[in-house]
Amino acid sequence: MTSLDAKAKTLLELHRPGDPVVLPTVWDAWSANVAVAGGFSGLTMGSHPVADSVGRSDGEGMSFEELLARVAQVTGAVEVPVSVDVESGYGLEPAAIVEGLLGAGAVGLNIEDTVHGEGKRLRAPEEHAAFVGGLRAAADAAGVHLVVNARTDLFLRQDGDEADRVDRAIARLRLAADAGADVLYPVGWHSDEVLLRLTGELPLPVNVVTKPENPAREHFAALGVARISFGPLLQAALGAEASRLLAAWA
Repeated sequence: MTSLDAKAKTLLELHRPGDPVVLPTVWDAWSANVAVAGGFSGLTMGSHPVADSVGRSDGEGMSFEELLARVAQVTGAVEVPVSVDVESGYGLEPAAIVEGLLGAGAVGLNIEDTVHGEGKRLRAPEEHAAFVGGLRAAADAAGVHLVVNARTDLFLRQDGDEADRVDRAIARLRLAADAGADVLYPVGWHSDEVLLRLTGELPLPVNVVTKPENPAREHFAALGVARISFGPLLQAALGAEASRLLAAWA
């Protein structure tokens, strides 16, 4: 069996700007097995689809323990590296998050700067960077290079003045990079011009989200992207197809 540190290093090596890895966003062992059978070499687990799969709401409506139970099911079903969206951390200290994820077999994480348990406030840039630094320190102490994907919700929330939003996102993510992130995730829908700025000015590989029904890997490759994921959109697309099939029987 491959060690956690070896899996983590494999996951990190998949992030190549201009040659992006596609990490299908899964939520249970079934969806993970479908993705691996399709030929994918890594997976990410999204908080929204996982929460939906256990009857909870996104935005930390499920507990960290419920999330870890799903993670363990996925890592027990597949051998590829698995990264997990831990939202804003469920009110836990970085060391507890890292311990839980490694114990469940995950080797990467997304960490958001929207604090769901505190009225969905946005962490200050320095605060978010400090949390990233805590995750890196905890992973180092555990001897596993957990792949830390630092996410900002500035674009998703349309926070502040649009005129300087890209500048603020870049500044925020640079601090996260300095604190020990491996990947940077300015989640949202970007024009090619904005995405070129993000990939050109950020010092680490950049993650984008897109719809699975609109294949665009080569397009994102030309824009310097290193990682592509689907958020809740793969589950939504499958749900829509299931609804279409079931409608004929209703």
